[in-house]
Amino acid sequence: MRIDEFLSDEEIGIQAIKHALKALRKRHLVEEGAHAPAFVALSKPIASQGSEWKDRAENLELELQQCYKAQARLSEQLVVEVAESRAAKSLVQEKEALIPTLEHDLSQARDECARLASVLEEKTKALELLIGENKELKSQYEEMRTRAVNAEAENKTLVDRWMLQKMQDAERLNEANALYEDMLGKLKASGLEQLARQQVDGVVRQSEEGAEYYVEPIIPKTCKHRIPAHDGGCAAIVFENSSGKLVSGGQDHTVKTWDSTTGRLIQTYNGCLGSVLDLSITHDNRSIIAASSSNNLYVWDANSGRVRHTLTGHKDKVCAVDVSRLSARHVVSSGYDRTIKVWDLNKGYCVNTLMFPSNCNTLSFSPDGRTIFSGHVDGHLRLWDIQTGKLLSEVAAHSSAVTSISLSRNGNTILTSGRDNLHNLFDTRTLEVWGTLRASENRVASNWSRSCISADNNYVAAGSVDGSVHVWSISNGNIVSTLKEHTGSVLCCSWSGLGKPLATSDRNGVICMWT
Repeated sequence: MRIDEFLSDEEIGIQAIKHALKALRKRHLVEEGAHAPAFVALSKPIASQGSEWKDRAENLELELQQCYKAQARLSEQLVVEVAESRAAKSLVQEKEALIPTLEHDLSQARDECARLASVLEEKTKALELLIGENKELKSQYEEMRTRAVNAEAENKTLVDRWMLQKMQDAERLNEANALYEDMLGKLKASGLEQLARQQVDGVVRQSEEGAEYYVEPIIPKTCKHRIPAHDGGCAAIVFENSSGKLVSGGQDHTVKTWDSTTGRLIQTYNGCLGSVLDLSITHDNRSIIAASSSNNLYVWDANSGRVRHTLTGHKDKVCAVDVSRLSARHVVSSGYDRTIKVWDLNKGYCVNTLMFPSNCNTLSFSPDGRTIFSGHVDGHLRLWDIQTGKLLSEVAAHSSAVTSISLSRNGNTILTSGRDNLHNLFDTRTLEVWGTLRASENRVASNWSRSCISADNNYVAAGSVDGSVHVWSISNGNIVSTLKEHTGSVLCCSWSGLGKPLATSDRNGVICMWT
């Protein structure tokens, strides 16, 4: 209802009430005029009419009072109606003031509804497309799964054939070893023991530079040198092949070479952008490779100290590296991105990538250079073909993470260490455990704590979180020496290929040389 219409109705009501009041007054005056003679007559002393006129006067007076009361009620009603009309007028004005805002909100809501309808239509189309792609991917997945099952069955067959071939090779090798032993006995009897040592494999190892010295058994007892080598800790040490030089890498992003005889620093290699977690040296001692927490590997020229390559490709820290014993060209590395990468040092890039579900802490080339051993956080020891990238075999080596893999010099034994504080000896031909070394005081310090086998394959050295180093005899499994010089957790052990010394490094960056 519009305001002008509402006001006209209000004015009409007020006029009607006023007209009614005027009519009542007029009627009252008329009645007073009509009753005037009666009042005059009543005033006369007529005894016969006195009572009748008196009653009529009282009735009229009562009626007049009722008229006054009616007039009062109408006046009050009029006041109430006027107040209500004013309140209604104010309410109507407020409502009319809200109308533009509500119309604007309604327009915005309609626009938003239209936009949402458009988005819904687009999302519906996208959902239909995704459903179609999902169906296609499911079909591809089923196809790939079928192929994977077939490949796994084929792989199992190949592994069985490979293991059978390995066993046959082992039998032939045992026969050859028996023949060598027989020859060695005859040569000893004839006084040609030195010649036999130069010919029997496993006693003397031939390299491209010539024959190494004969390895004499040694049990380390005394700390010859205590070297503060790196700031923040030293997690990686390795001896050069057929040399007394020790290479170390630390938390201070440097790699250094030391003279193990004098304890003197020979050279420092810079350029690494992260902590050095592992080291390896090519068999010709010309290149040093470092695995770094910066997700890269760094390759230095050992003589000039210049960086030859920075190998990039890992997505997380690189914790292990090894070089083929047959070629200075091929390198393998593992990172916490759950990959093992095979690198070609001549080309300077990755040539193959192996993927697996558990992070790899340590790895080592096999003697033939065609396969690699890897130790993982899930406690398994795995054997891989680096050419095809196939997993050839795996065993549960430890109940906790594998921290170290060390291959014996003759290639017949592989030593694994784990966070379960055990050191297991595996036959590389069958991957069966033939010995376990342990000590109640020996506790592995980290996921990258490295143990080692002596050059004569008779002893194992492993560091402990309390700073001690334990040396076991492989033949009987007994501890033959406990070395105490470190004040921090021992992270790495390395035995010189010359038979001595044994080098160890700790979390404080100190290197000890033991003889």
